[in-house]
Amino acid sequence: MARATERDNPLARIASRFTAFTERWLPDAFGFVLIGTFVVFAAGLLTGERITAMVDSWGKGVWSLVTFTLQMAMIIIGGYAVATARPVAKLIARLATVPRSPRAAVAFTAAVSIATSYLNWAFSLIFTAILAREIARVLRGVDYRAIGAMAFLGLGTVWAQGLSGSAALQVASAESSPKAVQEVIRAGRGEGLIPLTETIFLWQGVVSTLVVAVVAVVFAWFIAPTGDRVKTAEDLGVELRPIVGEPDDTGAKRPGDWLENSPLFSIAIFALGLWYLVRYFAAAPGNPLNALDLNTVNLILLLVALILHWRPRRLVAAVRDGVPAASGVLLQFPLYGGIFGMIAYTGLSSTIASWLVGVSNAFFYPALIAVYSCVLGVFVPSGGSKWVIEAPYVIDAANQLGVHQGWMVVVYDLGEASANLLQPFWMLPTLAILGLKARDIMGYTFAMFLVCFPTVLVLVTLFVP
Repeated sequence: MARATERDNPLARIASRFTAFTERWLPDAFGFVLIGTFVVFAAGLLTGERITAMVDSWGKGVWSLVTFTLQMAMIIIGGYAVATARPVAKLIARLATVPRSPRAAVAFTAAVSIATSYLNWAFSLIFTAILAREIARVLRGVDYRAIGAMAFLGLGTVWAQGLSGSAALQVASAESSPKAVQEVIRAGRGEGLIPLTETIFLWQGVVSTLVVAVVAVVFAWFIAPTGDRVKTAEDLGVELRPIVGEPDDTGAKRPGDWLENSPLFSIAIFALGLWYLVRYFAAAPGNPLNALDLNTVNLILLLVALILHWRPRRLVAAVRDGVPAASGVLLQFPLYGGIFGMIAYTGLSSTIASWLVGVSNAFFYPALIAVYSCVLGVFVPSGGSKWVIEAPYVIDAANQLGVHQGWMVVVYDLGEASANLLQPFWMLPTLAILGLKARDIMGYTFAMFLVCFPTVLVLVTLFVP
């Protein structure tokens, strides 16, 4: 009966077929970067680049993202550490009692996912997954697949436009943005950086982000299954346990244990870091928000995790548990750097830019880049490293067409985020907490894509500064 009902829904039928295709045919995220390396290599040869130039450029680029790689790994680990601190776990338990109906629970989870991903995408992945699990435990009749998909929604809508958005933070920081990217930016604006006030805090960008968020939450309400189409955690064989357990403190057994169990130095380091941040933002020229970059975000995460875990031993354990989630970044980013090198350090960047200019104009260029970034995002599932690959020719073409550089970062953000609804790479931490598989939720994320991405295309076309 339930299956017949779902087959009668065209959206659910399309999503189901898409999920079956991706599960059968698409490689994992590492496979994408392996294939992408040789696709770009071949593209360079086809456009007239010498094979030795492509090899040398690949080698030059491999370690060009070392700083950025560590920054992104720390964002993942720091976000995990904050989300798993006991005070945050208690907050989640309280939030889980807010929704009063299964449909409201799905929409509420979507709203929380969007709000938290705007603050920090890594924190959102963990925090909202734990929240979805707790809601499903305390509220009867919640479809576990739908609420699990909505726990990931922020990564497929607004994360890149938020305070931990890789592209915007990267172009605002001389340490994070490769020199080749800074040179292209400088060619169009006279300086090599783009402040956050011209990207994520541009009013057109803020309004676009809000519109996408509202559309997503409203659709989440309607996409929630009801009646005999609902599959609970129990139906899927997932056991749900209370989120807040008993304290795990064992106390000091020897004098040396005192340091790792005492909050004294946690408080002292937090106070030291807070003092520094106040002085740092106060000394920032112009708008203090322009001083926000990846290093600052990571420091804030580290300090918050330190004070929330209270005892150093707890923070060490949380970081140890969060490290595996960063393994994909550590393995794949050097190869993304190699792809970047083959594009940025050869004539391939200028060639692609000329193609984009040739098939577009100032009005349609943002929508074209949104589509392009979304498609590429399916095969290169990393907003930051993919931006490094795209930035040289996207900004170069924008310079030639006279399109606002900061707006193109916003366009990239919204298009790239949409790709996360179509591929499972960044779903993995969420799925691990929920105890689900990608095929359980990708039907719902694909349905959300069919609504949100057309909205993005309209917004990036109409709101050009």
